[in-house]
Amino acid sequence: MEEKIRLNKYIAECGVCSRRDADRLIDEGRVKVNGMVASQGMKVDQNDDILVNDKPITSKNEKVVLAYYKPIGVTCTEKDKFAEKKIIDVINYPVRVTYAGRLDKESEGLILLTNDGELINGLMKASNFHEKEYEVKINKEITPDFIKKMSSGVFLKELNITTRPCKVEKIGKYTFRIILTQGVNRQIRRMCKANNCYVTQLKRVRIANIELANLQNGQLREISGIELQTLYNEIHKLK
Repeated sequence: MEEKIRLNKYIAECGVCSRRDADRLIDEGRVKVNGMVASQGMKVDQNDDILVNDKPITSKNEKVVLAYYKPIGVTCTEKDKFAEKKIIDVINYPVRVTYAGRLDKESEGLILLTNDGELINGLMKASNFHEKEYEVKINKEITPDFIKKMSSGVFLKELNITTRPCKVEKIGKYTFRIILTQGVNRQIRRMCKANNCYVTQLKRVRIANIELANLQNGQLREISGIELQTLYNEIHKLK
């Protein structure tokens, strides 16, 4: 007999969303178990009839992890009715997956998509310190002082936080490479603004060991084999 697990974990393992988002959905009364509005802490298994936003979910034993080149103009959301292009609508993949970390609408590059809620949690947990690498172009010439300020950590007044020290390297007159280990909303854009410049182009090229590489704009590929195992090993190592 299959052991029952907490509802938020079950929803995450089905690839619907992270545990945190599952908790929010439960609190908002948007989850039903066997016809009744769900409550926090209840335990379920695959024999229970579970609806999220009135849509049934089913357990997915086979985990899928995808690398996707998100184009500019695509929004990382599943439910914003005002978004012209939602990421879940444009990928057109037969298995239901969701994104592990966002890129804002004006940015492009690598997004990981999966139906493995535990992997999503591991990737989005700031304390795990996994690396995310970006190539960025700004409206001013890159100076040694700019590199020093960005790499040392930048105080973001509007959020009242100082960003973690990070690796920053000049790669062109107006472009630099930056490797972050945290996920503050619009972090690079905020960091540049605090240094009196603004981003004109932003592309994410790596998450942990997964690289954008030769993936073309709008394309996706399945991650498998050694590459996938290395990703899981890295996330589990950082727990």
